[in-house]
This record gives sequence, structure tokens and C-alpha cells, in this order.
Amino acid sequence: MERGTSYQVISYGVACLSLPGQAESGDSYLVKEHDRGVLIAVVDGLGHGQEAAYTAEMAKSALEEHSSTNPLSLLLYCHEKLRRTRGAAITVVSLDKVAGTLTWTGVGNVECVLLRSRPAEDAPKREYIILRGGVIGYHLPSIYPTVTTIHPGDIIIFCTDGVSREFLESASLGMEPQELADVILRRYSLKTDDALVLVARYNGGPHGPSST
Repeated sequence: MERGTSYQVISYGVACLSLPGQAESGDSYLVKEHDRGVLIAVVDGLGHGQEAAYTAEMAKSALEEHSSTNPLSLLLYCHEKLRRTRGAAITVVSLDKVAGTLTWTGVGNVECVLLRSRPAEDAPKREYIILRGGVIGYHLPSIYPTVTTIHPGDIIIFCTDGVSREFLESASLGMEPQELADVILRRYSLKTDDALVLVARYNGGPHGPSST
């Protein structure tokens, strides 16, 4: 598990577990600031163990190299980089602090949900990413990123498929990101696969790290 980290744009926390008996996890993540905001991505290398971990790290490197690129181009780039690997599920979220928007897309089964701190009367309290079936590096479906508004105080939660889909039962806007990530992993890890939870709170504000 990791400790919470804060930037001026977001604060986030990560909790993860390897499949029992495995020394390495095939689940990984990237949080990277760029000129207009922040890229957040979670990667689940297919399977588990050393080969899955290698695939996840390859994807993470590709994402970091092009972190300011739009999510569609990022997934296309990762697909080419992972062609000789077992492939991965990847969900990508790009926060644009200038426009106040979130652009997200994913291939595979890395779940992602946006919890709104102050939803408008006609807006849902929760918005879910639209995931496309397929495997980055092996079978790439048609990808259609979607854009929504985001406001300070909103929470984004990522979970790989080693976490039960019931995780939203414990989602609370009142928790700090690291606390919430720890609670979700502790309560909903399936213990049948690698598991990773990433929770990010959008702070808005100017570019640049503030504290660690």
C-alpha cells in the first residue's frame, strides 16, 4: 500500500495486493501532471505474476512517455507497444484543469466511477466509465472517449478486477483518498487475482505539485 499524495490539481491514494503466492503484481498505475492538468491511468496486465507485471510496466512507460496526449491516442500507442506481450486492460482519465473537464476511456475491465460532491439537480451523483471489450496489445475495439465536467471535491475511483464490483457500497466523499482506497481494498479484494484501488480527489487549481 502507498501513502496519500497531493498535487495542486488532485490528491490521490493507492492500495494494492498481489495474488497470494506471487511476488509481483500485474496491476499498475500512473499519475502524471502535464501543462493542462493530470493524466491518471490504471493498467491490469492479463493473468498474474512476472509476465503480467512486465506487461503492466511496459504500458505504464508508454503512457508516461506520452502523458499529455489525448486518451484515444494513448490507448492506440499502448496497443502498438504491447503487441508482443500478453496484453492488458487499461483505463485512462485525463483531467483538464483549464476547461474543467474529464475525458475518459478504457478497454478491458478496469472499472472507474466519478462521484460528484455537489451534483446539479438534473445530474447523477455518480457517473460510470463506458468500457470497451478487448485487450490492449491483442484485440483493439473501436474506442470512443467521453467528456464530462468535473468540479473541486469530486472523487474518481479506479478498481481492477481483483476487487468486487460492490466496492461502491463503501465509497464516501468524506474520506481522504488514501483512507478510502485502503477501506475498499480491505473489504472488497477477492483474493483470486491481483488487486489495485486508486482514489483521486479533484482539487482544481494551478499546475504544479504542492506537497507529498
